[in-house]
Amino acid sequence: MSGFLIPDWPAPPQVRTLVTTRQGGVSGGPYASLNLGDHVGDDPAAVAANRAILRRELPVEPAWLRQVHGVQCVEAAVAAPGCDADASVAFAPGSVCAVLTADCLPVLFCDVGGTAVAAAHAGWRGLAAGVLEKSALALRRPPGEVMAWLGPAIGPTAFEVGDEVRAAFVAHDAAAAKAFAPHGAGKWLCDLYELARQRLADVGVRRVSGGGFCTVTERERFYSYRRDGATGRMASLIWLDRTV
Repeated sequence: MSGFLIPDWPAPPQVRTLVTTRQGGVSGGPYASLNLGDHVGDDPAAVAANRAILRRELPVEPAWLRQVHGVQCVEAAVAAPGCDADASVAFAPGSVCAVLTADCLPVLFCDVGGTAVAAAHAGWRGLAAGVLEKSALALRRPPGEVMAWLGPAIGPTAFEVGDEVRAAFVAHDAAAAKAFAPHGAGKWLCDLYELARQRLADVGVRRVSGGGFCTVTERERFYSYRRDGATGRMASLIWLDRTV
């Protein structure tokens, strides 16, 4: 279907992925058109129709989460629908891990053997708190066998933050300072992609692909909360294919 992205990374063939854009759905107004978020003020019937469009591309209904900018990673096969978590993991076919974003960073994980997958939602708070590290470790595989793909997020020329955000990362690791460029008094431009790579490297995950998107500047392609306020949500999904 047009409007979907397929991550370009060296994942095994049984690892399947899909990332939606804002294109290809039925929502109108600021949510046009493939809004998958049921918590943003869009018509519930339109959201249901959009999720039905997505569902046709998937083996099962995704394990939708109630994302709370935390570090909880749940097992998709047994998680209660809509549970509070910001990541999910799966170890067998029959589950689809999914996160919703509109500027925050979605990260997809798998192992080189194609036996485990995960999806994580990383805004700056979750990233600072360790959601990516926790998600990578949740795969229960040696870090050297884990790979990650960084999906569409607010880019380093668009993400202005205050001193407190920079301080939160630098307090954890002084090397994080390289991810912040001065942008006026008490303001910085923050590179979420660089911070994600640093955090993953901290736990031994160095097979990292993706990055380079910007949800703010790519207006026709992506939703952006920072740019628009009232807006939709995109999904990043990963699962194991029982047919491969």
